[in-house]
Amino acid sequence: MHYHGRGFVVWFTGLPGSGKTTIARGVAEVLRSKGYRVEVIDGDWARKTISLGAGYTREERRIHLHRIAWVARLLARNGVIVLCSFVSPYRDVRKMVREIIEEEVPFIEVYVECPLEECIRRDPKGLYKKALRGEIKHFTGISDPYEPPEKPDIVVNTVKDSVETNIGKVIEYIREKFNIEP
Repeated sequence: MHYHGRGFVVWFTGLPGSGKTTIARGVAEVLRSKGYRVEVIDGDWARKTISLGAGYTREERRIHLHRIAWVARLLARNGVIVLCSFVSPYRDVRKMVREIIEEEVPFIEVYVECPLEECIRRDPKGLYKKALRGEIKHFTGISDPYEPPEKPDIVVNTVKDSVETNIGKVIEYIREKFNIEP
């Protein structure tokens, strides 16, 4: 497959605090520095804008990610490389996202692997502390499950490898898949 100006979607999934957005932003920086049009869509931004009021139950997450999949698809079909960073904890919902996007543009699933204990230790937003105290309902990894991908296109581990190494793994995969030189 070659990159001919048509975009594609890279979907980063993993537990809260695993490093999804950090890696996505790093990949975006590398691609932008080479002249590619890139958008990063992450959960925090999406919930403040296009999915305002989205909740965290299984069904609310499905609806929220359905919206995001369509936005990503529209951007990608117009030549933008779209990097999506979402916990997206359920396999069936990620399958739906993939199906929506792949009808028109390529889709790459990146599993950002990080043990729950490490995510709790990092707790960049203090959400695990609140969830462990019962103040947040439907919190992935605590009161709701996270279903790891069974066959992701790429697995990066944010404990074993540095941010730079993980960015490099994603860039290398993109380079090989689309024959582009980032």
